[in-house]
Amino acid sequence: MNQPLAYVHPGAKIAKNVVIEPFTTIHNNVVIGEGTWIGSNVTIMEGARIGKNCNIFPGAVISAIPQDLKFNDEDTTAEIGDGTTIREYVTINRGTSDRGKTVIGKNCWIMAYCHIAHDCIVGDNCIFSNNSTLAGHITVGDHVVLAGMTAVHQFCMIGNHAFVTGGSLVRKDVPPFVKAAREPLSYVGINSIGLRRRGFEPEKIREIQNIYRLLYQRNYNNTQACEIIEAEMEATPERDEILQFIKNSKRGIMKGYFSNN
Repeated sequence: MNQPLAYVHPGAKIAKNVVIEPFTTIHNNVVIGEGTWIGSNVTIMEGARIGKNCNIFPGAVISAIPQDLKFNDEDTTAEIGDGTTIREYVTINRGTSDRGKTVIGKNCWIMAYCHIAHDCIVGDNCIFSNNSTLAGHITVGDHVVLAGMTAVHQFCMIGNHAFVTGGSLVRKDVPPFVKAAREPLSYVGINSIGLRRRGFEPEKIREIQNIYRLLYQRNYNNTQACEIIEAEMEATPERDEILQFIKNSKRGIMKGYFSNN
């Protein structure tokens, strides 16, 4: 830790076995947990709360003030969970008075040049590929994959286990367990490969498929489909999670894909 070419503010709270490489700057009011590695030329600003066993690569900027003209120097934080890796030149802004914090969960993998704006809440075990960008106030569930160059509109929600293909513009909410692709962004099936990798049984995957067939392939509107799902399908955690996500959606969920051929 005692790297003479790095600057650590005396008010920062750094665990004893944290490694800080040369030319890194750590500001006041920062907490960094045990076993974390901070690469060269990283800037960690006020309000950062970094967990244990994280890896932060060169050029990253953590907990800079929000790029929001309404921000008035509120006392807010940017929180990164244990085991998360932040690759080169990632920028993560701290929160505003709206949520008070920006949060990245545990065991996430945030690849080079990603940007996560103020007041975003990201779950555990997420993967954001290079240049993915989250605007402010976005909520992302657990086990979400954003392929490269994905851009997400402010206030959107992305449900657990969703996969969004590369180069996508996310303007509507993406429900849990699905694959999203094409332009405009559309439902193109469930994330069956991801679900199998995470231990979902075949019958559970079929149940999720049947729910989304009703939502996207039976010519019902969302209200009609949800009423049928609730009335006719057995209550399970996955069924209820999908229904609750749709009911909570303020921007509306993405549409299904219809070919012009």
